[in-house]
Amino acid sequence: MNFFDQILAAYGWEGVALFLILAVLFSVQMYYYVFCYGRIASYKNNKRHVVRKEDTPLSVIIPMFSENYVFLENHLPRILGQDYPEFEVVIVYVGQDNDFFEDLQQLKRSFPQITVTKLHLDPRYPISRKMALNLGIKSAYHDCMVFTSVDAVPETQNWLRIMGKGFSRGDIVLGYCGMEEKEGFTPAMMRTWRMMDSANWLSAAVKHHPYRGILHNYGFTKDLYFDVKGFNYLAMNIGEDDLFMQRIIRNDNVSVVLSPRALVRERIWGGWGWWFNTMRYFSSARKYYSERVHNFVEWEKGSRLLFFLATLVALCVMPLEFKAYAALLFLIRLGIVLCEVKRISKRLGEKGLCRLYPLYDFFGWIGDAILSVMLIRKDERVWR
Repeated sequence: MNFFDQILAAYGWEGVALFLILAVLFSVQMYYYVFCYGRIASYKNNKRHVVRKEDTPLSVIIPMFSENYVFLENHLPRILGQDYPEFEVVIVYVGQDNDFFEDLQQLKRSFPQITVTKLHLDPRYPISRKMALNLGIKSAYHDCMVFTSVDAVPETQNWLRIMGKGFSRGDIVLGYCGMEEKEGFTPAMMRTWRMMDSANWLSAAVKHHPYRGILHNYGFTKDLYFDVKGFNYLAMNIGEDDLFMQRIIRNDNVSVVLSPRALVRERIWGGWGWWFNTMRYFSSARKYYSERVHNFVEWEKGSRLLFFLATLVALCVMPLEFKAYAALLFLIRLGIVLCEVKRISKRLGEKGLCRLYPLYDFFGWIGDAILSVMLIRKDERVWR
């Protein structure tokens, strides 16, 4: 009697099905964490061919939709202090406060690399981020442009140097943006969620199947922008870092920057309510992604949940030796996952997340389910 017949005789067809389900789901999880996400830690961008010199001049474009003195006092100096030979900072102010705009113009007297433009805000005619970026792109002097936001701040003075080096290997540069480091359980889980959500598109990019970036830390050339006549999905207030990127991305024109020195962090403005509302807002563009991208993202989440459920069933109803088999697969997976997450977090500059990762691993599907339910209802903020 062969091994399969022995299992069939001992556990019946239900036991055989559960045995195979556990094995298949375990294999799917290993594919994601070892062969997909694992590439992030070992990726080397310098293997790509050189398309331009490393110290090419850069334009940093930042839209500003409020009178944000916190940005001017705390974040802007971190950008102006970047260790890079030639760059400009283009600030697009969208508002009505002439005194604040005058303050912005005064900055140019002390920092000649600053360019300030203004879009007058009229409540009757809403101005989207894409409109502000379009003005910034047209005002930029240099061909290679890096985009960020007033809510993000570079971790080091080498951010632009690494992004500029990225432009030497491609016309599109994708960087990583983590969440602000704050004390407490909720900020740590937000950081973990951001890291693993980014792992999907970062791993796809390093596998030469890119489909998006992140609006706080990415870049592309003017030629790419004007070749397609600007942004698409103009009726939406979002999409410049994913739907538009899918329009200009090719397998051979993307340079992925993975370095703690190129890390920027987005400010955390609230708790779980703020987080889910923010995720709902930006996730509204996902329904326009290709089927291939949807399948890639959802298979990991689905296989993880099903693996946990199948393990739970085995531990509850199956004989002792089957319980041992299920527990062994569970522990092997957990060990490999923690090892890969540690490597990824080190590469991206995220610290102190591994000890909390099992909680995200086991219960993250609850947050995904909440977000999916929220996305059923149309978010009016998305549409103009």
